[in-house]
Amino acid sequence: MLWIVLLGIICLILLIYLISLKKQLMNIRRELDRTSEVSYDRRITIQLFDKRTEELCASINRCIDHQKLLKAEAERSEVQLRRAVSDIAHDLRTPLSVIKGDLQLVLREEELSEKAEGYIRTCLEKTERLKNMSDEFFELSVLESDSTPIKLKKLNLTNLIMKFFAENESLIRLSDLTPEIDLPAETVFVMADEQMVMRMLLNLLGNIIKYSKDHFTFKLSANGCLRISNPVDRDNIPETDKLFERTYRGDSARSGNGAGLGLYIVKLLALKQNAQVSAEISNGELAVTVDFLIDDPIKP
Repeated sequence: MLWIVLLGIICLILLIYLISLKKQLMNIRRELDRTSEVSYDRRITIQLFDKRTEELCASINRCIDHQKLLKAEAERSEVQLRRAVSDIAHDLRTPLSVIKGDLQLVLREEELSEKAEGYIRTCLEKTERLKNMSDEFFELSVLESDSTPIKLKKLNLTNLIMKFFAENESLIRLSDLTPEIDLPAETVFVMADEQMVMRMLLNLLGNIIKYSKDHFTFKLSANGCLRISNPVDRDNIPETDKLFERTYRGDSARSGNGAGLGLYIVKLLALKQNAQVSAEISNGELAVTVDFLIDDPIKP
């Protein structure tokens, strides 16, 4: 009879131990989930006095410490890379501007042969491309390294778009493109930064000039949604899910006049203003949509 009681006590102790062990394992799993989702600063702790479980937690904590070191090294390397790109781009801008200016002066010489003028114009074109690339890399490095929150202000987006097209009318005409501007009857106000929005519009226009044919459309809705669409080559349709990635080019056969960062910069600028960007292909046209934070519209 006594052995039955002892056996029962042992089974009860084992059951309590197994329940505690299961609870600790569940706690370890939760802590690992939090570590992967939040940061590498969390460490696994247990309340069960079991040598093997303690050894397991010690191994896990060593892995966490190693991952923390790897993450810190990766962040340092990324910061150093951005700084290097920024420094290189900054150092290139001045000499490229000087070369461009000198080439333009040479083109004014009256004694140039047709062949020499052709060579100089080619050099000028390549210099302009290099300058645009360095400008894009410099802007990108500044945007990615600057984590300062942007102070958004109430912005008259309707007037800003009209101002933008007035300032870039000659550029559009030289590109032989016909713009279709669709603005709502009511004035649209959004919460944004004026300089950033202007930069976004300029990059979007630059993308249109490089890849559009005949015409493009700028449509602003009363809810702060700006939709820019243009026809695309059916033989070379861009992948919309990759369109906002770094250096993605919808047409690999074109060298372009920059580093392919225009739409990626648009995305960065939008995110800094709590706006959303997306793209889709419909009826042979590429449409890029920017959804700004809306402010109450005021009817005229």
